[in-house]
Amino acid sequence: MSTSGNGDGWPDGGASDGLPELPADWGPIVIPDDPAELAEESSQVRHELRRIARRRRWRRRLGLSGDGGPSSLRLSLLIMSIAVLATLTSLFAAVWSGQPRQGPPRTAPTGQPGRLLPALDVVGEGGETVPLRSLLPAMIIFIDDCDCVDEVNTAARVAPPGVTVVALISGQAVPSPVPRQPSIVAAPVRSLADPAGGLRGWLPPTPAPGSASAMLVGPAGQVVRIVPTVTSVDDYRTDLAELATR
Repeated sequence: MSTSGNGDGWPDGGASDGLPELPADWGPIVIPDDPAELAEESSQVRHELRRIARRRRWRRRLGLSGDGGPSSLRLSLLIMSIAVLATLTSLFAAVWSGQPRQGPPRTAPTGQPGRLLPALDVVGEGGETVPLRSLLPAMIIFIDDCDCVDEVNTAARVAPPGVTVVALISGQAVPSPVPRQPSIVAAPVRSLADPAGGLRGWLPPTPAPGSASAMLVGPAGQVVRIVPTVTSVDDYRTDLAELATR
């Protein structure tokens, strides 16, 4: 092998003298005079090297071999762990959705003690409009489904002074007067009609067939007592005696 006369030890010839040829798809290779011109290419190469290094680290953590083949045991454990975690998450979500959620304290439902009587206008015996709240305190007896003369007169006898006994019938335009029984002391009795049945619909319980129900309302309009079915004066005597002083 001959060498060039410059003493560099390389053969004088090109590829024919033993030097390997570069791949044709590389194209022409240009070596710049200023190395700074290779900064962009250098950055791309470093970015690619870092990506490859991160990929290898994750493959080692996941138990994958360096050449891309899975480690069967570690991969199986990983899949099982993910499946168990997904199952537990689903069970927790199902149990949580079935638990009652705590909300603000519930107030008494419509028509229950503690609520205010609605501002309702009813109809008197002469067809006049009567604001129901103007009669408070009052014991309102619903006489829709019964001939409740005895119940109305009994309530009038035991009611204290200042308390009005209202005999209210729903669904009629004008009420029929309730016959009064003679008594030494009796509270005033008003026969009134509720044509639209607004108050009857506001009262939750319905009385037994042929009986009356009652509502005791204090001076400020608060519902004091609900008697779903009036069977005896003892059903309401204590609350009625204290009604005017509440």
